Amino acid sequence: MSNKQNNADRFSGFADIYENARPKVPRYPVDVICRYLGETPRLVVDMGCGTGLSSEVWQGVSERIIGIEPSDDMRGIAEKKSNAAMSFIKAFSDNTGLTDNCADAVVCSQSFHWMEPRSTLKEVDRILKKGGVFATIDCDWPPVAKWQAEKSYEWIYGRVKEIEAEVPEVRDSFVRYPKDKHLENIIGSGYFTYARELLFSSSESCTRERFCNIVLSQGSTQTILKKCPELIEKELAEFHAEIDACFDSEPFEIEFCYRMRVGIK
Repeated sequence: MSNKQNNADRFSGFADIYENARPKVPRYPVDVICRYLGETPRLVVDMGCGTGLSSEVWQGVSERIIGIEPSDDMRGIAEKKSNAAMSFIKAFSDNTGLTDNCADAVVCSQSFHWMEPRSTLKEVDRILKKGGVFATIDCDWPPVAKWQAEKSYEWIYGRVKEIEAEVPEVRDSFVRYPKDKHLENIIGSGYFTYARELLFSSSESCTRERFCNIVLSQGSTQTILKKCPELIEKELAEFHAEIDACFDSEPFEIEFCYRMRVGIK
């Protein structure tokens, strides 16, 4: 099985958790991309769109939005959001099936690190118009909340990463490309006349359940739960108990910190 199929399969079986726990893309990247374009886009391609959380922000801005998603589970939720302006297709990032020079913007939100960068950027160059914008958008984990909750999140996710590195069945089930190389890969591709990194943040309402589910929305956690749950179940129960102790039943604000890398063709 190819690396890209393995990476797609990694996101099977928890689309509902992902949809309800992950942040939606805020308005700021849309405004930046429109500013760099000098106009509102006619077509935005959301590459690795997951459940469509990153596609919805373009409604009412772009004439058309096409989400690209190889995971059937993730795309199944996205397709329920389809309308006259927004549609979703099954494809990989290196072979979208779209026509040459069709897109004003191509966006990868929380997804470019699952794509082989060289072949993906070649496809981005093929489908992106001259003067078009390519952007990767990633948020840092955990979101800003109470420090006790953040520390607990870092502890459980640190344990997840230890298991992922130590257990061959988990370690060999995917290929992840470093996020901190995104800008370097964009510049090194030679396809873009200008590139830079931007930082921003966005607040959202949260609950105890959602904060816990952010960890469960991670492919790393889910892979361990599928392949060797006994290695993480006890720690997850401890994490849930700690988060329950941090917050009462009322909603609270959290803040996601983002890193956006942009290339102008």
